[in-house]
Amino acid sequence: MITEYTHNQLLALCQQSKVGKKLPTALYVHRSAIASLSPQLQECDRQARLLLPEESEFTLIKFNYEQPKISYLFYPNFDTDPHPALHHSIQVDLKAQIVQQRDYQNSPNPPILHRKETFVSPDYPNYQLFAQLTKQEEAIGLFHETRTIGTRKGWEQRLQEYNVELQDHQVILLPSPSGKGAEGEGNIKIERHKAAIHRPDLSKPVRLALEAELFTESSTFFDYGCGHGEDIKRISDRGFTSNGWDPYYRPQCDRTSAEIVNLGYIINVIESQIERREALIQAWELTQKVLIVSAQVLIGDVGRGQIAYSDGVVSSRNTFQKYYEQEELKLYIDQVLGVDSVPVALGIYFVFRDEMQAQSFRASRFRSRATTPRIRLVSKRFEDYRELLTPLMDFFTERGRLPVGEELQNFEPLLTEFGTVRRAFNLIVSATNQNEWDAIADKRRQDILVFLALSNFDNPYKRLKLSQLSTPYQTDIKSLFGSYQGASTTSDLMLFNLGREGFIATCCRNSKIGRLDHQALYVHISALEHLDTMLRLYEGCASRTIGRMDGATLIKFHLHKPKISYLFYPDFDRDPHPKMQASMQIDLRDLQVHYRDYPNSDNPPVLHCKDAYILPDYPQHEKFAKLTQQEESWGLLENMKDISHWQGWQQKLKEYCAELQGHRLVWSKDSDPETIKLLKMRHKAKKL
Repeated sequence: MITEYTHNQLLALCQQSKVGKKLPTALYVHRSAIASLSPQLQECDRQARLLLPEESEFTLIKFNYEQPKISYLFYPNFDTDPHPALHHSIQVDLKAQIVQQRDYQNSPNPPILHRKETFVSPDYPNYQLFAQLTKQEEAIGLFHETRTIGTRKGWEQRLQEYNVELQDHQVILLPSPSGKGAEGEGNIKIERHKAAIHRPDLSKPVRLALEAELFTESSTFFDYGCGHGEDIKRISDRGFTSNGWDPYYRPQCDRTSAEIVNLGYIINVIESQIERREALIQAWELTQKVLIVSAQVLIGDVGRGQIAYSDGVVSSRNTFQKYYEQEELKLYIDQVLGVDSVPVALGIYFVFRDEMQAQSFRASRFRSRATTPRIRLVSKRFEDYRELLTPLMDFFTERGRLPVGEELQNFEPLLTEFGTVRRAFNLIVSATNQNEWDAIADKRRQDILVFLALSNFDNPYKRLKLSQLSTPYQTDIKSLFGSYQGASTTSDLMLFNLGREGFIATCCRNSKIGRLDHQALYVHISALEHLDTMLRLYEGCASRTIGRMDGATLIKFHLHKPKISYLFYPDFDRDPHPKMQASMQIDLRDLQVHYRDYPNSDNPPVLHCKDAYILPDYPQHEKFAKLTQQEESWGLLENMKDISHWQGWQQKLKEYCAELQGHRLVWSKDSDPETIKLLKMRHKAKKL
């Protein structure tokens, strides 16, 4: 039995509790958080449960402040319903040892819950989901005058007044009947033009198109939804015919066709799904060669403090944003336009009018670099014909074979002198190394196999046809493989091997390039094309389908899961131990993308042993290697787990009286001389 004195004690403990929702008359706690209550409250709960009917179900426990009573409240849809209704309650009077039950199952207006995150502890699986919903509801004033919203009918009336509904713990602001957004209470007028921003340089999608050499000397450019028109001006400054249209900033301009059309971050700011689709179709109708489509993609927690509207969110500036998943964006473009868009970067796709040009672009993205073999044995005959022979050497370096058919028209002077390109090439081989030319041909074979395998990985039910490829590429295949069928069969076997359990892990462990630990193989982006063909193909499965993270520094091949990660270290060359700024992980089973950002972190991951990730011919390899050797000799790298993050690394440097000057270790000037002396003795002992 609970005495008056002990009840007052329990009242104080309820008011001091760090878990649960405190109201003026009671403390409410989710059953998952009972273990976080004080021992006295837990004992009180234990006594009350002894009086409960057998197999009683409950979700929340209510500790009454005014009387020694505990209630057990059952909300069967607590996790799935954003505002669950009370099913039944059981009240236990600990003083009188009386149990009372009340059933709300058939009530037309049962009590409901709000702010569910307050009942649970922060480690509850859905805590963040609940908290995010509460922020959205607070943002538009749904909790104003809470007296009437404690029951289902009162809450539904409030939602109706504010013209909203709830879907999957999101507040969905319903469009007004006019479709333009009313300006009354609870409605938001979407102001699309405010989404246009000023940029100091070309937008990223247009910049990538330039870097991909989609612009030729006579190219024309049109910016559909150009905002302030900065891309128009900057493309015009580069000598191209450039125009644009925007419904707010340039409504008087005509929408004219062009070779290259940019639909840059437009479809994600249009709240009407019908208008969004129309914009994509109209931009495509203006496109003669390539349409650039870009949109915001999900790269983190974008819903914090934002209001859901239709299938997106409304920002504090009354602009709309539809955040796509990367694969969702590709599917949307492909389905609306009936195309196979090419991912270029996160949220950026190229759509080609000509399928052959699309395949040529895809193939170019998986073409590794090759260097023309050096002249090793100079002869007078070679020197006499060097000028004629140089174009032939360049051609073989580019394609891995000799020219044939119509390609020979570019070599007429050489044919006049030698009769055949084979005789001319024999003279080249006599002055160089045959093995190096063979290596170039083999490199081009591997490039083709990677491209063909990835083409069928994208769409195994619609296999790539030889006729879809450019004539030079068709000739490459026939010359290097004998037949398209032979190349396709080999590429299919490669894809099959990728799916074998443990295959990629074995490739990673056998790799002579990159840094291997128990979790993954890490390779610098500059070394990607030198990797084993199967690892190149594996990475291509991610980058061809989703797009490689722009600015990626390292590629992480996971050993035990079918995943690829791109890691961004912006100061890799300059900083001896660069901090990670972002990472993007792609799950190859479902193509889900997980992005993590560290811009404001005070303890981001930090990189060591930079020389291990790059090739020996990397410009700063020697400098990086010397630092690694020095740090190893000082003992700084003995436990990598302790120094994997910035704060641990700084602590290690402090313990060893060390600091960095560029890529060189020096003794800290502020350290105790005796300590430094002891450390130096330890270093000498290690060397002996």
